[in-house]
Amino acid sequence: MAEHTYRVMVRGRFTDLDAAGRERLLAVVEEHGILTNGFSEEGSLSYDRTLDFFSFRVQLRAPVEQNDRAVCERGLAAAALAVDALGVDYRDLKASATDMDLVKIRRK
Repeated sequence: MAEHTYRVMVRGRFTDLDAAGRERLLAVVEEHGILTNGFSEEGSLSYDRTLDFFSFRVQLRAPVEQNDRAVCERGLAAAALAVDALGVDYRDLKASATDMDLVKIRRK
């Protein structure tokens, strides 16, 4: 079965942050900058000092599917694990996937 590379972008919001949660997030905020964290197989979580929204980028290999739903579900699960590891709550997770093997590059 053929596999493709998918890039999954998950967006969400931190919720119900208490002082300890804010402190934990701010202590490592420099490691989670949007400009320093791209797509990777491990996934990368990005957020800023406002501690409102976050994004999670992950690159996954998966069988070619008619829709990207299964790939998005895997991305959502990985994002949930990454935020859970920081010991904070989240809400409004939404994912989108791009099949990189179908992206056409226009060269000049």
